[in-house]
Amino acid sequence: MAFATRDDRIRIEAEGTWDEQPRPATIRAALDEVVAAHGDRPALSFQLLADPASRCVTLTWTDLRQRAGQAANLFRALGVGPEDSVALVMPNAVETVVAHLGAVMAGVVVPINPLQSSAQIAAILRDTGAKVVVTLKAFPKSDIAARVAKALEHAPQVRTVLEVDLRPYLAPPRSWIVPLIRPRHRVRHRARIMAFSTAIAQQPVMPAFPDDRGDRIAAIFHTGGTTGTPKLVRHWMSGMIYNGWVGRRLLFTAQDTILCPLPLFHVFASYPVMMCALSTGAHVVLPTPAGYRGEGVFDALWQLIERYRATYLFAVPTALSVLMQRKVDADLSSLRVVFSGSAPLPMELFNRFRKVAGVEVIEGYGLTEATCLVAANPPDGEKKVGSVGLAMPYTDVRFEAGEIHVANPGTRGEWLATGDLGRMDDDGYIFITGRAKDLIIRGGHNIDPAEIEEALMAHPDVAMVGAIGQPDDHAGEVPCAYVELVSGGQATEAELRDFAHSRIGERVARPRVVEILPEMPKTAVGKVFKPDLRRRAIVRVLGAALEGTGAQVLRVDETPDRGLVARVGGADRDAAQKVLDRFALDWTWDAAPR
Repeated sequence: MAFATRDDRIRIEAEGTWDEQPRPATIRAALDEVVAAHGDRPALSFQLLADPASRCVTLTWTDLRQRAGQAANLFRALGVGPEDSVALVMPNAVETVVAHLGAVMAGVVVPINPLQSSAQIAAILRDTGAKVVVTLKAFPKSDIAARVAKALEHAPQVRTVLEVDLRPYLAPPRSWIVPLIRPRHRVRHRARIMAFSTAIAQQPVMPAFPDDRGDRIAAIFHTGGTTGTPKLVRHWMSGMIYNGWVGRRLLFTAQDTILCPLPLFHVFASYPVMMCALSTGAHVVLPTPAGYRGEGVFDALWQLIERYRATYLFAVPTALSVLMQRKVDADLSSLRVVFSGSAPLPMELFNRFRKVAGVEVIEGYGLTEATCLVAANPPDGEKKVGSVGLAMPYTDVRFEAGEIHVANPGTRGEWLATGDLGRMDDDGYIFITGRAKDLIIRGGHNIDPAEIEEALMAHPDVAMVGAIGQPDDHAGEVPCAYVELVSGGQATEAELRDFAHSRIGERVARPRVVEILPEMPKTAVGKVFKPDLRRRAIVRVLGAALEGTGAQVLRVDETPDRGLVARVGGADRDAAQKVLDRFALDWTWDAAPR
């Protein structure tokens, strides 16, 4: 059925309740169905290097099911039961998908951002009780193996480490060099280390244990957004299946090829991409382990679309902004849809992309806490710029004091307060108007940072923007903005400040400072990482205020109960305190700089 208007959603729901919709009960059943229908079709392609002519490895759906079955049997042999966790500290690779599916069949998968610090990885391993860790074998230009080894010193419940070697994805002579330059690290943990490829090869291709058809927790994701400290979110099998069902009914077909440079440890790639592909038989392409962060990926992306005849591209606004700095040097005629999520898409960026690439961007909305998919602009209908589209079938949305609340199979029917502010128009399109915790509060006046970001994104020299509230001794906080310029951009900070002021009608919302950064701090999925911007603003503002007191800001720490705390040190605490007490922010005193 086409998905063009709210009426299409209503017609689907009129077919019966969600419980009456035909669908597989488990990931294992979903794999059986896709193999029966599309077993010989390509399921997954991966290339280690960004060069469009570099070596590519492709698995059919039959291949993928067999390897996932071997992984599931291996995890069970290692003592993983339905309630036990398998942690994946992996970049994108074929093995990442194989291990993910195998872990869901055998127990509970815990995808972990491999860019996290050793301490953060260790905390997640402990909190989830992971028995098995799948991670990289030491590889050039990567310190993942070393950080995981250090993390395991503080996660003694992990019994087994399964290492994935990326060397087989390289052709000679590069593959010959890897053993000579493979980095070394010290191993002090007591977990048994095994080669993933060798271990699964010894297992049968079909799961050797019964499939539990009852609903259960099958995944634990951690949030990795703009708020800093990760939190754990548990996903039920039924919510994962719901995402796949949405993909089959509304978004993809078996003829689609999805180019996915997003990380698989994030729900945006795991559910709207992999789960939807699993339900439809679509082909997923993973370009380089680091995706958009991979060396040369942006320079090669247009050509990668041509190479694989991609019909869908998944992205985030920051990635689309960087792409706009690259000349289109390939045939994009296969590309039908660009799907953007994780952060609001500025109107100027939407218009730029449509003009340059000839494709409209579909903006969607999802949350880790809701097992991802909530809403999307309809592929076959009107794309309202600035809107995240229509709620998916069997997803209910309501607004309480401006905050969006959602309930769907991904929340098990319970209402979830999203923390996002929004509204719905007469056609059912949802608009995100801000994030409650991101509001800039200037003397009791609420300012949406999106208004500032939208204004600055209209400047042709601006690639990306992050607007925050900087400390102020009169108003509590005032708006400021950080900007990354496009390649070759010549705009000055004063010029950008004047530009923003000319486009923001409300005086109190005009940024007091616009600062240009060589590169914006970002999360692993490309969101602007606002805690780093807030730290920078605190150091700048307090540093200026403390001049002449003999004190200085040493650093800004994030604490779980107080948020960002400025650590100040110097010779005269009393003089510093007279200054700091004018600001409504947390600070502590260190007697001497460290």
